[in-house]
Amino acid sequence: MVADLMSFLGTYFHDVFVMRFDLWVILGLVAQFFFTMRFAVQWIASERAGRSVIPVAFWFFSIGGGLLLLVYALYRRDPVFIIGQAFGVFVYLRNLYFVFRERNAAAPAA
Repeated sequence: MVADLMSFLGTYFHDVFVMRFDLWVILGLVAQFFFTMRFAVQWIASERAGRSVIPVAFWFFSIGGGLLLLVYALYRRDPVFIIGQAFGVFVYLRNLYFVFRERNAAAPAA
């Protein structure tokens, strides 16, 4: 029974990570890297400040990762993934708009 499970897992992972590996998978991996980096950037900024901080880079990584994952989801024709990423990108862009609007309002008039 254990041998059957190991054989199944070996076949499954070979299919997923070797046989299906293509440029779209590379795009998906790059997109996932962007999403991971946003958390790393946020964590480092918060650790340095000793409080929860969301730096602007978080929103840029969110937009980059969200757009790339949206392209990947469109290619894979996954409606759940498409809706989730499209909504997320809208939220990230809106937050970035608020950041720049606040910065412009705080800037001294020239």
